Amino acid sequence: MSRPRRRAEKPVLSQELVVKTALDLLAAEGLEAVSMRRVAQALETGPASLYAHVANKEELHELMVDHVLDFGPIPEPDPDRWAEQAKELLRQNVRALTAFPGIAKIAWAIPVPTGANALHQAEGMLAVLRAGGLNLKHALFAADALWLYAKAYAYEGAGWQYGDIDVTVQEERGKQMLEYMTSFPAGTFPNLLASGEFFNEETAQERFEFAIDMFLGGLARLKDQ
Repeated sequence: MSRPRRRAEKPVLSQELVVKTALDLLAAEGLEAVSMRRVAQALETGPASLYAHVANKEELHELMVDHVLDFGPIPEPDPDRWAEQAKELLRQNVRALTAFPGIAKIAWAIPVPTGANALHQAEGMLAVLRAGGLNLKHALFAADALWLYAKAYAYEGAGWQYGDIDVTVQEERGKQMLEYMTSFPAGTFPNLLASGEFFNEETAQERFEFAIDMFLGGLARLKDQ
């Protein structure tokens, strides 16, 4: 007679396991599904047991953001390639923040990330900008503005990617806007009426790269000031 199969032992609860479970839930069901109760259910435990590892949902959200920001080593700052290194760090941040639904929204709500990965990313960007000849003040201001733009770009991009932005509603809004502008005398909005071909999914990456190039080009003029 065969013995009954023993149930597999549950993994030891840890902060890392809680965060990874929350991200799995996020990927499967979206941000609204991520709560301490739902994460506890997925781990087959009670919500109270999670508080030994995560203080509350807000901390869980910040830890989730910090987890996705672990995307590899920070480049050794190169004075000859500082602009390209800065661009690649920003590209990686955008890819990380759009890898899961809702992560960019969480990141947008965190003014100053304090997780280890976020701090390493910030220090890495500052080192790259300073290798480009910026003093600390200018490097700090630049890193803040670049990070803000990357978060905003990721937030909007994730909205389209994961359906938070209703395409049908936006198309109808676009038609209404076009009808409104063409109701004015001819020649009132020539540039806006010709802008449609430049704002679509195909040009999204190009627009991102243009903005970053424009920003970094301006920073190059601040070297040694």
